[in-house]
Amino acid sequence: METDTATRWLTAAEQRAWRTHLDVSRLLTHQLERDLQPFGLTINDYEILVNLSESEDRRMRMSDLAAATLQSKSRLSHQITRLENAGLVVREHCESDRRGLFAVVTDLGMETMQKVSPHHVASVRAHFIDLLSPEALAELHTSLAPIADHLRDCRGKA
Repeated sequence: METDTATRWLTAAEQRAWRTHLDVSRLLTHQLERDLQPFGLTINDYEILVNLSESEDRRMRMSDLAAATLQSKSRLSHQITRLENAGLVVREHCESDRRGLFAVVTDLGMETMQKVSPHHVASVRAHFIDLLSPEALAELHTSLAPIADHLRDCRGKA
């Protein structure tokens, strides 16, 4: 981040790009959230289930899951409680660290993922992927990758 006192205001083109990014980010997240509602899941619930279902033994330490989903430990704990109440996740104690807890996706959670995932992918396609050409998708990836890398680095320094 710049430390000089002269503000570098955004140009009209930069402002347009920035605001379009914000609009797309908010609107797409809202739409994906709406499309998950019939399944009783939020986008955060889905992200947690994806992380767990793709992890070794379908489990993650709570602290690692919080980091992976960019949630505070208390917010994640609340989400996990909701998912536990729905029978999709359980908490298990870590044998090597008595204070550590794992979140583990249940068989019902895996069945739910198998049911919901095709609908979610269809939503991502309809509202994002299929609206762009393969060339535009490649360019989008090329353009956004350095930003994602920079922000991951910033997270590591916090």
